[in-house]
Amino acid sequence: MRILNTGQMREADRATVEDVGITSLVLMENAGRQVVSAIEASYEDQLDGRVAILSGRGNNGGDGFVVARTLLQRGVDVSVFVLGSVAEIRGDARVNLDILGRLGLTVVEVSDEQAWELHFSEIAQCTLIVDALMGTGLVSALNGMLETVVADINTSGLPIVSIDLPTGLDANSPHVLGACVDASMTVTLAAPKLPLVLPPGEAQAGDVVVADIGVPSEVIDGLAGPNVELMTREDLLVLLEPRATEAHKGDFGRVLLVAGSRGKAGAASLAAMGAMRSGAGRVTVATPASCQSAVAALAPEFMTDALMDELDGQILGRAIEQVLQYERDVIACGPGLGCGAGSREFVRALVDQAETPLVLDADALTVLADDPGRLMGREERDIIITPHPGEMARLVGTSTDEVQANRIGVAGDFATTHQVYVVLKGYRTVIATPDGHAFINPTGNPGMATGGTGDILTGMIAAWLAQLLDAEAACRVAVYLHGAAGDLAAAQHGDVSLIASDLLTHIAPAIRQLKGPRKSTNEAG
Repeated sequence: MRILNTGQMREADRATVEDVGITSLVLMENAGRQVVSAIEASYEDQLDGRVAILSGRGNNGGDGFVVARTLLQRGVDVSVFVLGSVAEIRGDARVNLDILGRLGLTVVEVSDEQAWELHFSEIAQCTLIVDALMGTGLVSALNGMLETVVADINTSGLPIVSIDLPTGLDANSPHVLGACVDASMTVTLAAPKLPLVLPPGEAQAGDVVVADIGVPSEVIDGLAGPNVELMTREDLLVLLEPRATEAHKGDFGRVLLVAGSRGKAGAASLAAMGAMRSGAGRVTVATPASCQSAVAALAPEFMTDALMDELDGQILGRAIEQVLQYERDVIACGPGLGCGAGSREFVRALVDQAETPLVLDADALTVLADDPGRLMGREERDIIITPHPGEMARLVGTSTDEVQANRIGVAGDFATTHQVYVVLKGYRTVIATPDGHAFINPTGNPGMATGGTGDILTGMIAAWLAQLLDAEAACRVAVYLHGAAGDLAAAQHGDVSLIASDLLTHIAPAIRQLKGPRKSTNEAG
């Protein structure tokens, strides 16, 4: 589901009206009616009282007028307050304002802060507030009367439903510029907007409903500019095909994990089991000889092989010769590997010499931090990197805070410059692709901020890459399922007590949840 900024939304409206032929009045009518449907679904009890519609003078205010009229015609007690001069309202908003007048609904003009103080006591007696003040029209932080209005309605204790965006949010950025409506629900029009799906803006949005107002999907898909998508179950489901009845393990890929070192056998095992639970046909862990027995003892399902190692239990650089001889479809490297001289030599040789798709995580990224130019994808060999914000910061030579402040931009720039796939982990994991696309993952929770969950993700991505043979699809499916498994685990254990191995037992339920209920024999066909 594509996420649009202000300019893209404006162009989508224009194309729908001028190229498709759906009038702007129809779009406004659809918007208002969709907002009413969302209100009726979530706030039915509040409709027994009075609803206050706070409208601006633009199209967002016009949407509010349609909401007012629709509620009025359904027997709801409605009061409409216009902030600013009613005489300045033009276009489609004016058409809908005039209709309210012909229906006998008095619209209250609130022209200054004194007028607001006079009418706020009346608004405070309502049971629901509809915020139709700004929508995507914000260009700077709120000030003056609007700042006062937002502060007052936020402290009213009433549920607030915002149309398109809570007033105070900018559609072009997730950051909160200043005063902002603290909405209980946001009904966003045609497509999600960035501050509704990324922190800190999303905290102001409440429950988010995406309303279909008649803008064709072809128009949205064809828009120029940033291509950022919110991943959805429906989008991912089409990437997964049922397994053939006669399938065998050779059909589902061979994953080679280069992982582990003395004292870090668990990381290798978690990555391997993440791959196994994600459906890889064969998983082999190539690990330093000194910890092979420890890794092998942690699970019987994957194979292990011993690599030449240093006295400290880390891999030797010369082990690259062994690794390149294995049969494999994907090589994943990094979990628990260590950052010694041998690991550094090995990882650099792997990136330079391997023709197999690579998934690089953890220590494999740390040892490349002083030579990020080596990380270059090529047409015949994809590279996927899965940094957390600190690892990303080291790769690009900046601070973790700066990465977190611009997650999409940092991941996207690195992906296009280096022609690699970047999975920037964290809350709302970002996937950036070499061709400039970005995906935001909606699944996951704070309980996953614990050691080992990233190792599992490495194995999951490698497994799906081995099966789907498509790096973008593998990242999307694995990241979504990883977060979904975490959500199921948190529902059982809570987000405080959740540990990485809890995710492993919930990958299968997450896959079943994604695929939906299985048809019985009688239903098939």
